[in-house]
Amino acid sequence: MGSQKSIFVIDDDESVRTVMERYLTREGYAVESYATAEAAMLKMKQQLPDMLILDIMLPGMSGYDLCKWIRLRSEVPIIMVSARDEEVDRILGLELGSDDYLSKPFSPRELVARVRTVFSRMRGSMNVIENEAESVAAFPNCADLVLREEERRIMCKNTEVSLTSKEFELLAFLIKHKSKAFTREQLLSQVWGYEFIGDERAIDDLVKRLRKKISSVNSTAEIVTVWGFGYKLEG
Repeated sequence: MGSQKSIFVIDDDESVRTVMERYLTREGYAVESYATAEAAMLKMKQQLPDMLILDIMLPGMSGYDLCKWIRLRSEVPIIMVSARDEEVDRILGLELGSDDYLSKPFSPRELVARVRTVFSRMRGSMNVIENEAESVAAFPNCADLVLREEERRIMCKNTEVSLTSKEFELLAFLIKHKSKAFTREQLLSQVWGYEFIGDERAIDDLVKRLRKKISSVNSTAEIVTVWGFGYKLEG
């Protein structure tokens, strides 16, 4: 597996924490578990894990609130879980910046598979470019946005655009298909990589966040709304 990945499991149900910790440890991950968001937050002020598995319904601070707190500070991948299989839970979790969502009860094997998938998407995102003078001609681009897919980085001139996993997936797809319009349903399928049952507002929220981030690096590229249809990236 290479260097051992660390995962924080945050769930107030001790039996659930124990099962998740057992299966993830068996897969070679370094796991720490917490019963409250507050306890996990104290640890994260000192050290961030490589991933969080976060229950929505927690005593005291909720999983939603902790997710918002984390997203103000880090793009660490987050898988949110909930005992309530309600669409609003799924959508709100994704809108807040989580990378995946699981409804309880779920198979521990499914959890492990989701963890692997998210880490796979993130692989290479921390790589350092050794030769910044390398020609960008070989990389997909749109205007001044350049996709370095193997490194999971998107550059604007000499600045890296700070992106969550889902933001990267969407912007990378649009860069590779610049000027082509896609429906929200098509974009949902591309970004999540499996059948997504939920509200297409998740894509609207991703687009809103991406527009802010593209603007923050003064890019000339623009995600354009195709009214009555969807979105496309123009440069």
